[in-house]
Amino acid sequence: MNLHEYQGKELLSKYGVKIQRGIVARTPQQAVEAAKELTRETGTQWHVVKAQIHAGGRGKGGGVKLAKSLDEVEQRANQIIGMQLVTPQTPPEGKKVHQVLIAEDVYYPGESETQEFYMSVLLNRATGRNMIMYSPEGGMDIEEVAETMPDKIFTEEIDPAFGVQGFQARKIAFNLGLSGQAFKEMVKFVHALYNAYIGSDASMFEINPVLKTSDNQIMAVDSKVTLDGNGLFRHKDLAELRDVREEDATEVEAGAAGLNFVKLDGNVGCMVNGAGLAMATMDMIKQSGGSPANFLDVGGTADAERVEKAFRIILKDENVDAILVNIFGGIVRCDRVAQGVIDAYKNMGDAIKVPIIVRLQGTNAEEAKKMIDESGLKVHSAITLEEAAKKVEEVLS
Repeated sequence: MNLHEYQGKELLSKYGVKIQRGIVARTPQQAVEAAKELTRETGTQWHVVKAQIHAGGRGKGGGVKLAKSLDEVEQRANQIIGMQLVTPQTPPEGKKVHQVLIAEDVYYPGESETQEFYMSVLLNRATGRNMIMYSPEGGMDIEEVAETMPDKIFTEEIDPAFGVQGFQARKIAFNLGLSGQAFKEMVKFVHALYNAYIGSDASMFEINPVLKTSDNQIMAVDSKVTLDGNGLFRHKDLAELRDVREEDATEVEAGAAGLNFVKLDGNVGCMVNGAGLAMATMDMIKQSGGSPANFLDVGGTADAERVEKAFRIILKDENVDAILVNIFGGIVRCDRVAQGVIDAYKNMGDAIKVPIIVRLQGTNAEEAKKMIDESGLKVHSAITLEEAAKKVEEVLS
């Protein structure tokens, strides 16, 4: 589950990470009041108006603006709230901005120059350990840094049994070229950031940039946080931060129905039970000349109501030219699944306008195939994976 920048910063602050302070606003008027409050609390005269969507690169799309007066705060907020913001990380149509963060200006003059760094905490799946990735080239796309300046990217693997050790935090500060007070502040920052990552059961914390201010403070100016959905049962307060407006509407609907669904860009809809079988099914579709339009796992139960819901969700995608139902009857009998498909098809009537291939294997597979064949419906039945692949190829040609 992704968090907005302001939510991520609030979470960081709870663990002792210094942040660029800000107040979220949903109207231009609220933005002005937020700016006034920040001025009273921090003394800042300039403010940054930042669109709050689940995507990076907001500045490139016009979603981050500096305001040097209250009039400009209102003007910038009016421009950004409600806009369809397109960035390198959004869909082509962009995302609608519902709220902005009014943040303090932290690039103030002082005794030393400001510096921007990149830092993230995530799991290194190759080693099974958490990893801190960091770079002195902050404020840039980390992908661009990796491509053009790979020597500027450092990693530090963390033993999960011990957490971040003092020498590791000092090594990070040293590699970032810091000294004196800024060095000490970065050591504290690294420890606090890692504690936030562990304490919230996150799958990623990304701060770009981490800022060394002109008075040698270290703070998070941005935050991109992804929480592990499997750990949210331990964090009911964090689960409440979910913003479904930022998610695909079809995926949200599927989740509410208890279906595991991920929308893809292909032309063959998939209805499968089990993640492993779903992956194999998508491979099979590719080999048959098609492209999977979704990942949909109906789970261990596939009655008529559940199958009908899955059909309706798949058919919301106008790019779907065919649907492949691939069920292994282990926990659930194939004849029950077949009856569910038949009942769902009859209930939906003319709503189904694309060919459907049903491959059932396992308990009572032969009986299930006979039921499909004798139903009188325009459904192609199959038992083997090879047979299903050929039928997919036939209906697409």
